[in-house]
Amino acid sequence: MSGSETGTAPVLQVENVEKRYGPVRALNGVSFEGRPGEFIALLGPNGAGKSTLFQLLSGLFTPDAGMIRVMGHNMLRDPVPALAGLGIVFQQSTLDPELTVMANLLFHTGLHGMPRSLAKERIHRELSRLALLDRVNSKCGQLSGGNKRRVELARALLHEPRVLLMDEPTVGLDPASRTDLVKLMHTLKRERSVAVLWATHLCEEVENADRIIVMHKGKVLKDTTPAALMADTGMPGIEEAFLSLTGPVEAPV
Repeated sequence: MSGSETGTAPVLQVENVEKRYGPVRALNGVSFEGRPGEFIALLGPNGAGKSTLFQLLSGLFTPDAGMIRVMGHNMLRDPVPALAGLGIVFQQSTLDPELTVMANLLFHTGLHGMPRSLAKERIHRELSRLALLDRVNSKCGQLSGGNKRRVELARALLHEPRVLLMDEPTVGLDPASRTDLVKLMHTLKRERSVAVLWATHLCEEVENADRIIVMHKGKVLKDTTPAALMADTGMPGIEEAFLSLTGPVEAPV
């Protein structure tokens, strides 16, 4: 059962968010909510506005209009507790390749003001959960793409966020690593009751999502379950439903 069905309060609220870059309206009145234990797939072609939305959600930029709340905290008025409620894995790796796994993770816990003893306890817990304890002293530049993603996920979980933002996290991964990461996220959202917002353009990654938000040209076209998306469009699969709404995949800009 998804969080929206349990009646729990939303941990992420996006209300009529707009963002322009010159004459281009990257986001146009985007609204949705995320609740504990929900896996929400943000599905859209290149240029849909997914990356812009994640930049706003992660506090890198501010919206021109609208409001973002995390755990009830307004991102503009109260950014520190709002950002503290987020765990983020960006599309491009942000690990320092010359530092060890431990050093990368300790740097993150230091930014959150976490005592060293607590930090090491949580690092051990997360690396053990992700089967990475044997790589704790390895330089991140020596890790495979899949293991780098797992280190970034461990880092995102160390401060126990209520919302996980995953921005095209499987880019560059082989099919097996991609499948493993998707399965892992479904397990985490159940075990820890976190809301997961998973941005992707790959339809095979979202078949088991609790909800699918289809974005196109800065707008939300659909916010519904996978089954309802197929029923609403009269299509036999997620990919066919997605393409019927958005048309041919656009080239990156």
